[in-house]
Amino acid sequence: MNAHELTLTHIGGPTVLLEFGGVRLLTDPTFDPAGGEYPSGPATLRKLAVPAIPAEKIGSVDYILLSHDHHFDNLDRTGRAFLPHAKKVLTTEEGAERLGANSVGLKPWQTVEFPAPGDRALRVAATPARHGPDGLKRGEVVGFVVSFADAPDYGIYISGDTVWYEGVAEVARAFPIRAVILHLGAASVPEVGPFHLTMTATEGVEAARTFSSAMIIPVHYEGWAHFAEGRTEIARAFAAAGIEDRLRWLEPGQPTQIGL
Repeated sequence: MNAHELTLTHIGGPTVLLEFGGVRLLTDPTFDPAGGEYPSGPATLRKLAVPAIPAEKIGSVDYILLSHDHHFDNLDRTGRAFLPHAKKVLTTEEGAERLGANSVGLKPWQTVEFPAPGDRALRVAATPARHGPDGLKRGEVVGFVVSFADAPDYGIYISGDTVWYEGVAEVARAFPIRAVILHLGAASVPEVGPFHLTMTATEGVEAARTFSSAMIIPVHYEGWAHFAEGRTEIARAFAAAGIEDRLRWLEPGQPTQIGL
């Protein structure tokens, strides 16, 4: 096992299984069937796609990286029921208070370590995120940087639900990142306001330019009715910027080996 071994399996939406140096991590668990409706404040979110792999087929998971617990497109009902299957659920401080049990609350820039195979230490750092325009109160959200203590130059960044802003740029300056799992889709909920709540394709290009040595792996741009942009818009924006070769698409349910 070494820090260069990474296999990603996209389950759907923001849910990705990472197999990294003998550790199995799962991001934002969403396993409900298609067709669900989820009241969320003044809006109702609608799920359009089935998970590529059902929860009961995932197998054992060491850690869950939960960017936030209070929006159903990041933690749906079946995903919530899956949380006890992990050793720990790493999430926001607010989220850990609500979830209790095996959850651990992290503030941005806080780092924790866990034992990993081969006498190694898995290192997880929480990173800042802003789920919409400045000043909009959407509850706490975090992203994550995952690496091994003995190989810190091989970091994986999971953005969580965030727009492009200075906090994300700070992550690029703080950590050597080889792969970015980027939440895109330009999520738009008219009941909340006439603005996007996650990165647009154009902002994704800006992120790619800032994380200049990393491959960009788009997720969370389809499968829910509130996404304003999909794969076509993302591919077009990266092609227009001349950096389409930086994109690495994941096909749902298909393990994809990534060379860091």
